[in-house]
Amino acid sequence: MDPEALAALFRLAPLPREGGRYRRTWAGPARPDGRPEGSAIVMLLTAAPDDFSALHRLPVDEVWHFYLGDPLTLLLLAPDGSSRTVTLGQDVFGGERVQYTVPAGTWMGARVADGGAWSLFGCTMAPGFTEDDYEHGDAAELTARYPGEAQWIATLARP
Repeated sequence: MDPEALAALFRLAPLPREGGRYRRTWAGPARPDGRPEGSAIVMLLTAAPDDFSALHRLPVDEVWHFYLGDPLTLLLLAPDGSSRTVTLGQDVFGGERVQYTVPAGTWMGARVADGGAWSLFGCTMAPGFTEDDYEHGDAAELTARYPGEAQWIATLARP
């Protein structure tokens, strides 16, 4: 499969600030506070150096789903100062996951795993995403808080 053909098929558009290409595929009915009950997107990243999901955090849990392509590596920086990486992919017996829930308030960023070419995945939130939810990560602040992840932060930071 060709990532450009997938982008055309799913009518993906560039995702400002965060990076990658995406399309919102579902938003539930509005709650009394104006937020949708839930939302879902499909997203594509390639191995191009500038094609990654920049470090960001959200105020609610976000479920990531792997669909097609090469594994996707997520960097997770927790509020308690700990960090970890999770790989989404189809090799579930090798430790990859087809689904992973990122807890609210966790800094997250992702890129196609080393040696891969592209990843097609999705994200679901409940309540649903609004633009006000997105908090963009600052490389200097995150490096100061998580010095052991300085190299990862440098590769997943976008001004």
